[in-house]
Amino acid sequence: MIFNLLGKDIDKMPDFAFKLMSLMFSIRDRFVNVSKILDDFNIKPGHVVIDYGCGPGSFVNKASEMVGENGKVFAVDIHELAIEAINSRIKKDELGNVKAVLANDGKCPLEDNIADRIYALDMFHMISKPKPFLQELHRLIKHDGFLFISDGHQSRKESLAKIKEFELFDIIDENKHYIKCKSTKL
Repeated sequence: MIFNLLGKDIDKMPDFAFKLMSLMFSIRDRFVNVSKILDDFNIKPGHVVIDYGCGPGSFVNKASEMVGENGKVFAVDIHELAIEAINSRIKKDELGNVKAVLANDGKCPLEDNIADRIYALDMFHMISKPKPFLQELHRLIKHDGFLFISDGHQSRKESLAKIKEFELFDIIDENKHYIKCKSTKL
């Protein structure tokens, strides 16, 4: 029961679950530098990056630093509390190149082909309808961009099956932390 409230195939978690998750992440982030995973994503100054399913923003500061003043980080989430957390972080840490973006009904109000990199970390297990989710990421990514997606709380087999089923992304590489994908756009 508690697992369902915290994520598997529920799309949007209840407010109390989001607050509990945020508390757990804030404790984790004090002891573990989770944002070091971004070093693998070859994010460069000037890039446009989307942190899809940003939650309370564990990766936002590092992404902001990596894209520099000429780049942009869009921290996207479906939860209003995530947007509040990101806006608070933007103000507190003076992150002028970060923008919080609320996605509604599976749609992100950003233009097509905007992102050099999209990462969706520790959230794929929450997606009850993977096809529209992956279609939206496909719409947002540039032809030469890359998607990095982690399994979250599902098996790698499940993640790979979801990605392969809709033929929107080719799997370029994988390791224990994430799957690296490239759009199938021509």
